[in-house]
Amino acid sequence: MAVVKHFMTESIKKTEIDEFLQKKLERAGYGGVTISKTPLGTHIVIYAMRPGVVIGRGGETIRELARILEEKFKVSNPQISVSEIEIPELIAHVVASRIASALQRGVHFRRAGFWALNRVMEAGALGAEITISGKLRTERARYEKFRAGYLPKCGNPSLKYMRKAEVHVQLKPGIFGVKVRIMPPDAKFPDKIQIIENLPEEEAATEEKPEGTSEEKGATE
Repeated sequence: MAVVKHFMTESIKKTEIDEFLQKKLERAGYGGVTISKTPLGTHIVIYAMRPGVVIGRGGETIRELARILEEKFKVSNPQISVSEIEIPELIAHVVASRIASALQRGVHFRRAGFWALNRVMEAGALGAEITISGKLRTERARYEKFRAGYLPKCGNPSLKYMRKAEVHVQLKPGIFGVKVRIMPPDAKFPDKIQIIENLPEEEAATEEKPEGTSEEKGATE
């Protein structure tokens, strides 16, 4: 039971850190964080569209983040590095934030949903699903989904490769929720079969060469 409690505590801490960085680095185009423990401390990689905003002038912002993570979240010796997001359309949090920003500007939810879905699929994603919920057209809350491609909801590929994000935005009718699920192009599925049509020349020569005739074996004996 102690082991289960340990993992639950670590998961809760990671979620709290993610939510804190999401609010703190909104201007930097925050796209997620990975946390791993090393013998020297805790290695934290922050993914952002504008790494310069995360680092700050002379590294001031990143030093402040390290201090807050160590004091508030009890992270031992945090070592923060920043990685630039090469394809923002494949990062679920970036897509969800863009949809929320479009809704704030008054864009119709269907137009925002289809626009974001097309951008994600054009970027090379295997599948994507966008769910927008709230008082979309009437006083009664409802939700609408925009989906394309191959997107498994269960199994090991879903747990290992699926990128998820959820963002809330305050509008005049009330709070709207935006959920984004993306299956990246590098995901591997157990039922995907790769057929090799032409073998390399060396392997083909090895397979065609016989092990040895009966005469050669007799001469050897």
